[in-house]
Amino acid sequence: MTMSATGLEAVGVDAARYPLLPGATPLHIVRTEGRHVVADDGRRILDAGGGAIVANIGYGRPEIADVAARAMRDITFVLPTWATDARLALVRRVVDEWMPEGITRAQFTCGGSEAVDTALRLARQHHVSAGRDSRWRVIGRRPSYHGATLSTLAVAGHDARREPFLPMFPDFPQVPWDDADALDALIRELGADSVAAFIAEPVVGSSAGCLVADQAYWDRVSDICSEHGVLLIVDEVMTGFGRTGLRMGSDHYGLRPDILVGGKGLAGGYAAIGGVFATEAVVAPIASAGDSFMFFTYGAQDVSCAVADAVLRTIDDEDLVVRADTQGAALRARLEARLGDHPNVGSVRGLGLMLGVELVADRDGPVLFPIDEQVYRTVSAEALRRDVWIYPASSGPAGPDAVMFGPAFTVTDDELDTMVDVLAASIDAAVSARA
Repeated sequence: MTMSATGLEAVGVDAARYPLLPGATPLHIVRTEGRHVVADDGRRILDAGGGAIVANIGYGRPEIADVAARAMRDITFVLPTWATDARLALVRRVVDEWMPEGITRAQFTCGGSEAVDTALRLARQHHVSAGRDSRWRVIGRRPSYHGATLSTLAVAGHDARREPFLPMFPDFPQVPWDDADALDALIRELGADSVAAFIAEPVVGSSAGCLVADQAYWDRVSDICSEHGVLLIVDEVMTGFGRTGLRMGSDHYGLRPDILVGGKGLAGGYAAIGGVFATEAVVAPIASAGDSFMFFTYGAQDVSCAVADAVLRTIDDEDLVVRADTQGAALRARLEARLGDHPNVGSVRGLGLMLGVELVADRDGPVLFPIDEQVYRTVSAEALRRDVWIYPASSGPAGPDAVMFGPAFTVTDDELDTMVDVLAASIDAAVSARA
């Protein structure tokens, strides 16, 4: 039996009963504060991964909790198709202040997977309503990750998570993450009249540990999509809302997506919310045809919209996008100084406070670790033993070993030092354990 931070006894509740699948007992967290999560045994764990690259303004802000409480007192549930003050305020803030030029429309979901699933349906509905029924395929990249629904797993290049469900997927092919010519060739091979959209992350996140393509790649991708009438969907579930040191990851490349997907940082972990954002050109055929577009029952919950609006306001009030840029540069400098010559580090990469460290058996080869050893997971586990959470990142048999950093934008210099020190010790411990 444990006592929570609220003083309520968890009578008869064993943490081992929480997971769907039996196995190791998970951490039992009773409180979050600043950049730390606190376990029931008193351990204070420095969250270098922002949970799952979620936290941005830090944990435990009472002013955000006050916004949530007021919102819940005012409105319990309203159909997602109806407007409320909180919904209107969030649409105005996100579309007018955060989105790339041309994005004018929004629909909110409960999270990133729902949002990407919605974006895929929106791309298909756009073409159907415009009389282009043959366009249905969505092309993804390898590696990549876009969510845990069947459609989002199908379009992604995350082998480990895809493999059990392969017989259930539509024919959504992938191209290499950094090869725009391969995209052009595939569209021509399939026939442009069968392709609805291309989806990509500005920074390839949890499947590969922050791979970053260059400006020439994105310029070419934009031209290819435009030439073939293929919608460009940019998945900013991880990169959006300041994480990369600019307002959106798209801003680094001057991208003008047809559809943009956001999540995670939209409410910084304080509420369950994601969003799909589109241009007038995308939604116009659907509206003109009088076609409908389905929503999720708990999409745009009033409390979630109010909280997201407050989080985004806080980011601006405290100039935290700039801080993500400067602290990201500080973290990268520390990682490169400490691990730049480490024999088991292949590269440090990413943008802003979304940084990855590639793990290799020998950097001179480079020689990769056997993927079945899951060294990236061992490194993450070693860090957790040292009271720092660092996010493991790999896509399975074809993917590299890597770990990711995505702490709150409010992270301090001393905390950055701790993160890097612990990572270095954890890599050494993981490699020694292989001997």
